Amino acid sequence: MQSFDLIVVGAGAAGLFCAGMAGQRGLRVALLDHAPRVAEKIRISGGGRCNFTNREAAPANFLSENPNFCRSALARYGAQDFIALVKQHGIAFHEKHKGQLFCDESSEQIIQMLLKECEAGGVQRWQPCTVAAVRPLPEGGFELDTGAGPLRCTRLVIATGGLSIPKIGASDWGLRLAERLGHRIVTPRPALVPLTFAPADWAPFAELAGLSLPVYVSTGSGKQRGRFHEDLLFTHRGLSGPAILQISSYWQEGQALSLDLAPEQALAEALLAAKNGSRKQLGNELTELLPSRLAQAWLSRLALPGNRPMADCKDKDLQRLAEQLQAWQLTPDGSEGWRKAEVMRGGVDTRELSSQTLESKKVPGLHFIGEVVDVTGWLGGYNFQWAWSSAAACARALEPSGAQDLACS
Repeated sequence: MQSFDLIVVGAGAAGLFCAGMAGQRGLRVALLDHAPRVAEKIRISGGGRCNFTNREAAPANFLSENPNFCRSALARYGAQDFIALVKQHGIAFHEKHKGQLFCDESSEQIIQMLLKECEAGGVQRWQPCTVAAVRPLPEGGFELDTGAGPLRCTRLVIATGGLSIPKIGASDWGLRLAERLGHRIVTPRPALVPLTFAPADWAPFAELAGLSLPVYVSTGSGKQRGRFHEDLLFTHRGLSGPAILQISSYWQEGQALSLDLAPEQALAEALLAAKNGSRKQLGNELTELLPSRLAQAWLSRLALPGNRPMADCKDKDLQRLAEQLQAWQLTPDGSEGWRKAEVMRGGVDTRELSSQTLESKKVPGLHFIGEVVDVTGWLGGYNFQWAWSSAAACARALEPSGAQDLACS
């Protein structure tokens, strides 16, 4: 039976980073994953260029039932720390939008960087390698039944990610293990995901599929309220685009969304002013303020003739039109699910973990990091930053001076 100071299960962003950092701190580390390739979510992210962090990452950009939990890890290993590592490896990158950083070339560069960090730490990596059983030992540490044979370790890190995008190997293994070992699981649900509507309700808007425009979108109330100014995309089944992906993390079943389709405009005032000075028809006037397809759809929806001269329009009709466009209330019937979700909301309850080390308060030596934990970031590199921050908090808890004390018997 082979013994290690640390075994990391899950060779995604958090697992690779934790294993490499721990190995370089003098621990004997093994990294296991059931998939044949490492870090598939990194590989496909950001259109193949990996939105690897966000310059503006802060606790306010993350959701959790225990919202203060992420503060410690983010404060001790932030975006600038990971940016420094990317620069150290000579990877060119650029800022695309609102602090979002992408590789100039390929997401493969981030994967290779993490693999090099693991090599520098002497990490033993087995893939594909399943873990059939995990047994905490009475004397401390763990014994694992794996595809590589029985293994022992003093510390075990679960970095198996969430349930999103099952086609790349997403699994609930980490959640099931946590639950079996006595941890509460905050109910997982798809996040950063397109929202759908009942076909009959959506029929009037299906013809707008492909239309994109900037909007304000909001839902919820109090601390659970989300509000974003991003681009919206109409689809045949509902709504997508950054605005909807963002708000989907806040949306709860049965809640309505509020959409302002003409942000930063005083639409009612503009229409009423045009009534007194414009010779155009209503449809032509509205397309000066909105995309043509959207303008025509809303006129049809409200049964307002687009060929009516502005001077003949009633004030109440113009005000109703503006209100419908800037305070559109609609209730999704669901989402596109795990297949289209970029991340998982929910996971291992962080109230049962140390915010300093990500170690379980129930099982000594057991750590959970990355997406399997109930910490979910906004769209735009925040979830990768949580992977790096939580991995670093865990790895740094294993001081080099303690490597001898941690060695397995």
